[in-house]
Order: sequence, then C-alpha cells, then structure tokens
Amino acid sequence: MRMMKRNKKKNKKETKHSSLVVRWVSVVALTIMVSFIVFSFIIYSFIGQQSMGQQKETSNEIVSKLNSTLNRIPTQLEISNVVPALTPSTREVLKGNPPISSDQPNRSAFNDDLLSSLTNRDLNVVVYNLRKEDVFDNGSAIPPFKKIKGDHQVVHVFKHRREELITYQKVRSARSGKVTGYIVVANKMTYYNGLMKNLLKWMARISVAAIIFFTLVAFIIVRDIVKPIKEMSHVALEVNDDPNSTIRIRDFHRHDELQELAVSFNQMLDRMQRYIDQQKEFVGDVSHELRTPVAVIEGHLSMLKRWGKDDPQILDESIDASLQEAKRMQHLIQEMLDLTRAEQINVQYPYAVTKVSEVLKRVVGDMSLVHKDFTIRLDMDDLPADTEIQIYQGHLEQLLVILIDNGVKYSTDRKEMNVSAGLSQDEVHIIVQDFGEGISKEEQGKIFNRFYRVDKARTREKGGNGLGLSIAQKLVTSYHGNISVDSVEGQGSQFIMVFPALSESQAKKLRQREENEQASKEQKE
Repeated sequence: MRMMKRNKKKNKKETKHSSLVVRWVSVVALTIMVSFIVFSFIIYSFIGQQSMGQQKETSNEIVSKLNSTLNRIPTQLEISNVVPALTPSTREVLKGNPPISSDQPNRSAFNDDLLSSLTNRDLNVVVYNLRKEDVFDNGSAIPPFKKIKGDHQVVHVFKHRREELITYQKVRSARSGKVTGYIVVANKMTYYNGLMKNLLKWMARISVAAIIFFTLVAFIIVRDIVKPIKEMSHVALEVNDDPNSTIRIRDFHRHDELQELAVSFNQMLDRMQRYIDQQKEFVGDVSHELRTPVAVIEGHLSMLKRWGKDDPQILDESIDASLQEAKRMQHLIQEMLDLTRAEQINVQYPYAVTKVSEVLKRVVGDMSLVHKDFTIRLDMDDLPADTEIQIYQGHLEQLLVILIDNGVKYSTDRKEMNVSAGLSQDEVHIIVQDFGEGISKEEQGKIFNRFYRVDKARTREKGGNGLGLSIAQKLVTSYHGNISVDSVEGQGSQFIMVFPALSESQAKKLRQREENEQASKEQKE
C-alpha cells in the first residue's frame, strides 16, 4: 500500500512537471515574443531608414546649394571671396546685423533657402580652404576637417549615444575643374535621434504589454483546451483502476475535435464494457448450459463404474447417451464461439462487400438439397442483380442458414418456405417466411435472447440450444442492419432483415481498403 501511494505521488509530481499548460503557454509566449521582436525590428528599421533618408537629403541639399554657389569662384576659397559670394542676407548675418535690412523691407530672410538652411540649429556648416583653414562657418560647433576619397563622402558618427551625419564635399572651380576648397556639414539629427529613441521606448512598452496580454489569453485558451484532456485522463485512470467502472466523460458542449475525441473515448469505454459483460455472459452461459450434459455423462460413467459395465445393454445405452450429450456440448460450444465472433465483426471484417443475389441463389439451392422434403422458393424480382451490401459473404450465408433451419425446425404439416429480397429506398430487405407453428406476441420480443426456446422440450429433441437467433441478431446489428419478426400463431413467421445498400462508389472504396489491408498484412508476413 505504501509503495502504491508513493507511486501515485510520484506520478502526480511527474505530471505536474510536464504540464501541457506550462509547455503550450511557454511555446505561445516565446512565439509571440519572437514575433513582436521581429515585427518591432522591421518597423524600427523601416522608420529609421526613412528618417535617415530625409536627414541625408537635408544635408545633401545644403551641401549642393553651397557647392553651386562656391564653385563659381575661380581661385582658392578665402574669406574675401566666399563671403561676397553668399547672399546679401548671409552677409548681414555675418556682420551681426538682422537678416532683413531697412532698404529691403519686402524681402524675407526665410525666402532665402540657403539662409534658412544655415540657420538650422541641427546643421553645423564650415567651409575650408586648401590650407584647411576655416573661411566660413555658421557659428556653431565646427566639424573637423577630414581627408576624403573622391569628391563626396558621408560619415556616420556616434556621440554621447546620439548619431550624427557628417557630409564632406570637395569644391571644384566651374571654370578650371580644380579643387578650391572643402565643405563640411555636420547634421546633429536632433529630430531623428529623438524620434528613434521614443519609437524604441514605445515599441518596448507595447511589446511587453502585448506579450503579457497575449500570454494571458494563451493561458486561458490552453487551459480551456487542456481541461477536457485532464478530465479524459482522470476517467482513463479510474477505468484503469476499476475496469467495471461506469464513469464516462461528460458532454463538453463543444463543436470541435475534443468533443469528437470525448465521444469516441466514451464509445471505446462502452465497447470495452460490452466485451467485459460478454465475457461474463459467455462464462456464465457456458457453465450453465454445460452443467446438464456433464452431469448426464458423469451419471452414466458412475453407473458403468459401479455395475453397468457388466450389462451389455446398459453399457450400450450409456455410451450412446454420453456420445449424444458430447455432440450437444460440441454444438453448444461452437454456437457460443459463433456468438462471440458475431459481436466483433467490425474488427474482423471491416471492409467486406457481398453481392446479395449470388449468396441467396447459392444458399437456397444448397438448403433445398439438404431439406429435400421442403419446397423453398426464391423471389428476387425487386432486387437488382448488382445490389451489394457491407457484410462478409460467409456471415450472410450463416444468417440465411440459421433462419431457414429455424423455419424447418418449427414447421408443421406445410413443408414450404419463401425467401424473398428487394431494394427499397437504398435499403435491402431479405425476408425468410415459414408456415409453421408461429410465435405468440408475448414471446416475439424474447426469441433473440440467448438460450431462449419457444418450446424447450421440442427444441432439445431437435438439438437446439436457443442461440441461433441470438447469433443472427448480433451478426445483423454488427453490420449496421436490423432484424425483426412478424408472426401469427398457427400460421407461421417471417423474419425480416434490413441492410443499408451500397452505392457503386462506396463498394469500390471498401474493396480498395480491403485490398490495401490485405497487401499490408502480406508485407508484414
């Protein structure tokens, strides 16, 4: 008991550590986190590229304007020729005067594009001559001179965790094409740096909030999914501990695969329970039915052992009686095995297909030869010749033999039987009619029970065990059919079997599956 309790506790701990909820939520959270990181990185990079393009365009624009103005100077750039080359407004600014003079009342400084660029706080502009001397700047922090390859170069610089864009441009004389000086524009990109910083901050906040939110949503969804699985596991453990338990999985009121799994699981448990009940019934029925013949054989053998073996007549009678009881036991055991097999048809013959007309002709012909004193008529006018049903051929033959033998067994003076078949509304109807004793209304509902006999004394005389009709019912229902009886006492009975008819495509699919299964078995062998 202690070991069992320890094992249960151990199993619980293992189940707790390997919880599906934890696993699935972790996977979902990780997936969401990676997705948001990738998404944020893409958005951040895209916005950064767009903003950086605008900053480069701004720097290139002022460099281009300065270059287009300064390249008109034919000689080396100096203060004396650079300042006059600039706009009048620029000269006023350099002198420390307002950009708008009194003699130009209608001129706006901001109409001068170059002046607007020079007054931009983000832009530090400096013009160097060939001696690397500062001949012009806009008064802010002067970017250092750097020797460059080619006429134009853009350099990214990081200062105090902020990115700056420095553009270098050689000034060439428009007349001679010689280098006369250098333009250096440092763009501090205040707006760009602020934008990217805020964007990163908000993306981090949104990502964290989204990950937490979606993780909670995932937890709720996963818990809702795992809850039925836990209940199924609980039911499975209960049934494993007690195979006779009637506990089943409740209806989850879901319209998904879990509901289908629960229904299938319950059907499986019901089927297992039926097998257990069948096993119990089989053992109980066999022990009950074999008790009488065993007792008879034992009685005769005891009598022979005591004194009967010395009397030839008693010896012969005892041997004959024992042989008769042994044959009855053999017949009983065979019928019990047939009954057990009939309850497992969908496992043994799941894809069997049979043409009804062929089996009817063969069985009626054979039974007419066996019972020559009977007239057995066959009517298949309403049955198309190619009609097929899902049933193993041998079992359809067995059904017809059971019903015809039953009619023969309970016949009276009229030695006739009618076997008819027809197709109606995608259903095959097979009727076996006799003109014997008939069955009362009270007994019609019992004749399919195991070991039930309408006339027990007469049935025993003819070797019946009361299992034939029970086997027939199990066979028919196993193939999704239905069997019923319509009888009038003194006039006879008719047994009606109804099976779903197969379409041509359905029959073809079943045959294909049977061939595939057979091929698979041959490969394994």
